[in-house]
Amino acid sequence: MPSSPTHFEVPADRPHFRIWPKRLPHALVIPETSLWFNVEVSATRYPDRAAYVFFGRTLSFRQLREQAEAIAGWLQNEGVGTGDRVAVFMQNCPQFSIALYGVLRANAVVVPVNPMNRAEELKHYITDPDTRVIVCSADLAPIVAAAQAALPEGARAKRVLVTRYTDAMPEGAIAEGDAPPPAMEAWLRSEPQFPADYARWNDAVGAGLKPGPHTAGPDDLALLPYTSGTTGLPKGCMHTHRTLMANTVGGQWGYGTAESVSLGVVPMFHITGMMYAVLGAVAVGSTVHLMPRWDRELAGRLISRHGITHWVCIPTMVIDLFGSPNNKSFDLSTLRSMSGGGAAMPQAVAQRLLDEFGLNFAEGYGLTETAAPSHANPPERAKLQCLGIPIFGVDSRVVDPLTLQELPVGEVGEIITRGPMVFKGYWKHPEATADAFVEFEGRQFFRTGDLGRMDEEGYFFMTDRLKRMINASGFKVWPTEVEMLLYKHPAVQEACIIAAKDAYRGETVKAVVVLRAAARGQTSAEDIIAWARENMAAYKVPKIVQFVEALPKSGSGKVMWRLLQDQEAAG
Repeated sequence: MPSSPTHFEVPADRPHFRIWPKRLPHALVIPETSLWFNVEVSATRYPDRAAYVFFGRTLSFRQLREQAEAIAGWLQNEGVGTGDRVAVFMQNCPQFSIALYGVLRANAVVVPVNPMNRAEELKHYITDPDTRVIVCSADLAPIVAAAQAALPEGARAKRVLVTRYTDAMPEGAIAEGDAPPPAMEAWLRSEPQFPADYARWNDAVGAGLKPGPHTAGPDDLALLPYTSGTTGLPKGCMHTHRTLMANTVGGQWGYGTAESVSLGVVPMFHITGMMYAVLGAVAVGSTVHLMPRWDRELAGRLISRHGITHWVCIPTMVIDLFGSPNNKSFDLSTLRSMSGGGAAMPQAVAQRLLDEFGLNFAEGYGLTETAAPSHANPPERAKLQCLGIPIFGVDSRVVDPLTLQELPVGEVGEIITRGPMVFKGYWKHPEATADAFVEFEGRQFFRTGDLGRMDEEGYFFMTDRLKRMINASGFKVWPTEVEMLLYKHPAVQEACIIAAKDAYRGETVKAVVVLRAAARGQTSAEDIIAWARENMAAYKVPKIVQFVEALPKSGSGKVMWRLLQDQEAAG
């Protein structure tokens, strides 16, 4: 990979600089260190400060460093070398951060995997990045075992390390205010069976193996998060320590400090959760109260009980919190910053936040390719249903998708972006990488594939997508991926996935299906949905299944998904 420039200059006449916060520089000097060095710094500065709190049990920065080093030593002892890929497959918990930093300390590369994935999906995250070791939670170990068993021996991960959520939970009773609801606690304390040769987390940490020298530099590969596109299986986005460091030090508009206390509920495998709950929080030495899954009552109690100051979320979480019958008992007065993205914040909910708590909800915009935010609303001057302005060192333009000529203010075109957090390309996909970038004004810009416009003050607004994507409560569902999974159903002859409107999720997944002749009259929509629940992540599962005799095709034989989408929208 070519080295990255250490400074990204943005033309001084860009309109957003006229409203740029006067307290902040236009661009940041990115540290010339690895992400592991941030652990060293915070553990030295704040050794006894809580890095994470999990149902009342604290993991200090000293413990984070010690346990991550032990995991690094274990990984190297198992043969993990410089640049090898290690998958991390679990819900939010302190072990996720320990594992991630352990992999980085070992000079290796983290492959974060959505814990909602099923065995059929997981196989791709083992074979495509040539994953050497999988670190997973015990509840997901059976899925790992099923995926491994379905692969040829030479394609499997060489070792699996399993942790239980209880490894990081209080040993005795959990204080009432911190306690999860009964169903969540039963899941957290469950004892699923998994292969006897899988290593146990406490044994790996307890072995205290010392890793060799840390040699990773800013331009070495650090993270390989996967993103789906319009065609084919998900592709790995190559992020270096430097591309991730840009938003690690600049992702909070300068508001994140060691005194900050945040709520970590956005999934840590996702680039946004990782950026704010794993990378950014550790860099500034702040404390994160972790939730493994969303629960509005628990969230309300944690914010009230622990004086949460910063909350990165998706708007549906706020809507759900306000919908609780106990919402009047929640004390949100300590919150100083609320931000998020994935879906637009409704005007009425944003107004309530402002009227009752004096909070401007600052929406942002980014992609896996941009390590979360490339745009964000300055908290002191936020606009609703708006992507925000380009952040530190970012230059974004709106261009004609065909001619790539820049369009005037207010006109809709494709958003292209250049900045220090932009990824280095798609793993093993040089053609897709070449297609993702374009030369504009003599510099390389990333094509986001999103359609939007810019107003006269430099704020960007999303209007549509060139990419075919469904946004269900902030979860991005790529129709092609769901279709490929549905084709594995023995009754499905053809399938087309489109978006359907949903009052709560915004959009939901609809499958338009042609059944095989032998299955007609024998297979119901419920059968398809039940099968999908067993074979794909829950957010991808079609909530609606419509059977048709045939799918509309173009002259070249391609399924006319846009026609079906337009019919759904008109219906």
